[in-house]
Amino acid sequence: MQSIGVVGAGSWGIALSSTLLKNGCSVCVWSALSDEIDMLNENHEHVDKLPGVKLEGDITFTTDLGKAVCDKDIVVLAVPSVFTRSTAKQMREYVKDSQIIVSVAKGIEENTLMTLTDIIEEEIPNADVAVLCGPSHAEEVGIGLPTTVVAGAKTRKTAEYIQSVFMNDFFRVYTSPDILGMELGGALKNVIALAAGMADGLGYGDNSKAALITRGITEIGRLAIKMGASYETLSGLTGVGDLIVTCESKHSRNRKAGMLIGQGYTMQQAMDEVKMVVEGVYSAKAAMGLAKKYEVSMPIIEQVNKVLFEDLSAKEAVRSLMMREKKSEIERPGW
Repeated sequence: MQSIGVVGAGSWGIALSSTLLKNGCSVCVWSALSDEIDMLNENHEHVDKLPGVKLEGDITFTTDLGKAVCDKDIVVLAVPSVFTRSTAKQMREYVKDSQIIVSVAKGIEENTLMTLTDIIEEEIPNADVAVLCGPSHAEEVGIGLPTTVVAGAKTRKTAEYIQSVFMNDFFRVYTSPDILGMELGGALKNVIALAAGMADGLGYGDNSKAALITRGITEIGRLAIKMGASYETLSGLTGVGDLIVTCESKHSRNRKAGMLIGQGYTMQQAMDEVKMVVEGVYSAKAAMGLAKKYEVSMPIIEQVNKVLFEDLSAKEAVRSLMMREKKSEIERPGW
């Protein structure tokens, strides 16, 4: 039996805990919130964030971080991206050499432009840091709907071990060495999903959504390649796959926040209404910072930033995108 610590009791941490329990693992879930742990102990269900998903099996809930980390075969780090660094700092004293930490949040740190695995490695240099991501809404994983994700790690051995622990008949796991490409796809698609939601809020149609998804993955891929990632990753599950589900799904908090902004809400009003962390808002400035650092054109992400932080209306942002200078879709046409 594998012993797993899940650090973070949000919807994704709970959905993954449910999956691991079904695989016969022993699971310990940590939250910094004592009220949340009391609720989980009482109900074995997160009645606020993932109602209806019962956690049955060898599971414990705790506010003791050491209990969730010490001597675990894998630690799943599932706190929102803005808390990754502070949580990793607290974890450091409990992590043994080469202990596997799987990052499952999505984001880029605004002030350093670091990916989440880079942050974890900086704070816990003795850990074996990996990532698990793909098109995987917690609401569907929690009830066992077929889902495919990717385990990224520096070594094949670690990636295949994570694959073997998480994979079952409804949760298929592929492996990849391209951690950077996976993390860029996972973080930046949230910004594009805000734009897709704005289009929905404005009442635009399928044509607009298809354009945003297609040109969005072009922007993300352009940056990822410049940073050294593989475009194959961006054309796979953690790139276009994750982008499609986040731009289209009723479960997507980024799409929902964007829709509210398109309807006239301010960014803060939209975040308050969603009542969950909207990762795209936190990644938008970082994405723009990376675009400037690597001298990459990212017009959709630029307009999203203007809407979020410069009071540009969503309608004007769309007009700015539509009225940009004429271009060829192919960067090197063969005429």
